[in-house]
Amino acid sequence: MTDLVDTFASRGDLAHLALFLWASSSSALAVYALRELGAVSRRFDDFVQALAHLNETFRRRS
Repeated sequence: MTDLVDTFASRGDLAHLALFLWASSSSALAVYALRELGAVSRRFDDFVQALAHLNETFRRRS
């Protein structure tokens, strides 16, 4: 990693390196957030299905 930074520093492209690192970290964070949102959606769907099953069970008993 230091060789890569030294290469960019010798050419004066530190701004490009900083932009690349920012874009990479932002993209990784966006992928992580979307993955977590998908997991939350699945858990919520499971919760709603469990409630529907519970409601159906109580309807049959009354």
